[in-house]
Amino acid sequence: MTSEAGPQVSEAGAQRLPKAAGGPHTWVLMGRKEGDNRQLQALVEMLGWAYETKRFAYRRSELLTNLLLGPNLHGMRAGESSPLNPPWPDLILTAGRRNEPIARWIKRQSGGRTKLVHLGRPWARPEAFDLIVTTPQYRLPPRANILENETVIHGLEPERLAEAGEALGRRLPDMPRPLIAVLVGGSAGPFTLDAESARRLAQDVKALAEREGGTLLVTTSARTTPEAAEALQQALPDAGLFHRWRLGDAENPYLGLLGLADILVATGESISMATEACATGKPVYLFDMGRSWFSMRRPARLPALRELFADYDRRALVYRLALAFGPRRLVRDLQVVPERLVASGRAAWLGDPAPQGSPPPLRDLERAAEAVKTLFAD
Repeated sequence: MTSEAGPQVSEAGAQRLPKAAGGPHTWVLMGRKEGDNRQLQALVEMLGWAYETKRFAYRRSELLTNLLLGPNLHGMRAGESSPLNPPWPDLILTAGRRNEPIARWIKRQSGGRTKLVHLGRPWARPEAFDLIVTTPQYRLPPRANILENETVIHGLEPERLAEAGEALGRRLPDMPRPLIAVLVGGSAGPFTLDAESARRLAQDVKALAEREGGTLLVTTSARTTPEAAEALQQALPDAGLFHRWRLGDAENPYLGLLGLADILVATGESISMATEACATGKPVYLFDMGRSWFSMRRPARLPALRELFADYDRRALVYRLALAFGPRRLVRDLQVVPERLVASGRAAWLGDPAPQGSPPPLRDLERAAEAVKTLFAD
């Protein structure tokens, strides 16, 4: 569930830190999705142990070799990737499909001594890992080595957000408050963020700004298509800020918006954006990209044909078929986490009344760190 609006990391190589006294030496296997990488970084920093960062370039054939050959290095380009040499680590933190065979290969080289911790949903069987830290949308079975958190982990510290917010505020002119940050994702699962849905988002956030008397600050993300971004920008000509995501953009305002805004709006398909917005403790609204027509909370039941084929969007149709008939372990249910955030009072659907009260803070990062430390309790 990625925070795809975040700054991208492209450099290869390893980052070495001094080994903490008595702490397991850790390798962090970074992947292609920045949202995964931010979770890995947050977890390893919470642990406080010595670590090296490993980055990889992948072959086009990696999907085939990864699925067919088990633990192997055939999916990576060795000359463009971080070196993998002994001494082997005590712990590997990884996320994403592409790094699974690499992590399992390292464990094999260590004689099975290395502990493997995977964030998200693994493609290999759960018993291949010492710990899996997952979230409800992946629908993994209850097992002793699986920790299901409320939502994805994050490393957003209040001081860091405040600093980023102040820096962004210095770049912007004075504008009527409240400042309303709009964090725009893209198409995922059954949800399509096209030009039409972008215009609907614009209509809804304009209504919010008019009701609150505030100013809209908008940022797109890696998954926002140019067509959706263009439609949204044209529909919001009076936005105080409209930023189009670009790879490697040093001026990306995402963290600054989290720190500066008084109210946050995130598109509902992006679990990372929704989580990071809720982590600020500010009022959060989620843009409903299909809640009214998509309701398949019970995958075991056979859906009515009218419900299954109610929408002719190809992406939604394929997703519905997979969710109804595909293997439970390999299909994500992207509505679960947003619905739980709303039910817990941490967020409200855009257009509904603001969330009331002060829900308990998210403690998923702490829970994940404690579960990892338990692996080395002896």
